[in-house]
Amino acid sequence: MARDDSKARLELQLTLLAFDGIRPSGTPGWVSAVAPVVTQAAVGAGHWAAGRRQRALAAWACAAGSALAAWGLGTEAPTRAEMVKNTQQHRDLLRKLGTRLPPEAPATAGTQTHLSQRSQNALSALACAQTVSGVVFGVRSGLRHPRQLTVHAIASETFSTVLYVLLAARAVQRRGPRIAAGRALYAAGSLARLRAASAEPLR
Repeated sequence: MARDDSKARLELQLTLLAFDGIRPSGTPGWVSAVAPVVTQAAVGAGHWAAGRRQRALAAWACAAGSALAAWGLGTEAPTRAEMVKNTQQHRDLLRKLGTRLPPEAPATAGTQTHLSQRSQNALSALACAQTVSGVVFGVRSGLRHPRQLTVHAIASETFSTVLYVLLAARAVQRRGPRIAAGRALYAAGSLARLRAASAEPLR
């Protein structure tokens, strides 16, 4: 039984590692980290201009939370190499306990060294363009959702709130105060968005 508990604990830790986030590196990494800040700030501005004050404040709370989390990722999160090392250690322990794991995705860090500088620049530009397009669609979606308080809206925002509360607790456990504060603030913004949907339904 102790063996099963140990396997379950290791599997849970391996899963949670994916949610911890890694330290942004290079332009694509930082653009991706800052994108949620820009998205929620723009959503808040759109709601404010339309007179939906509660929705605007909820979006800005999410933007502030995303900014805090991005700051925390830049100072408190492990690097990509450290994350790979931690993940590999967990996978090795699980293999020793007899757990069959899916094959790992091929590492890209080593292959990038064989790419020309022009190819790396093109990949970076593509990643940034995808992030920018994601911001555009995110703003459009944020200004439309949730239209009103429905079962789907309640389920969606409740899931988001609970997820970010758990991520905040995880960051506290891993001694990442900025990440924890940012994710807790995002959870509060998500909850406020749910309350705003009942007070300010979209027409």
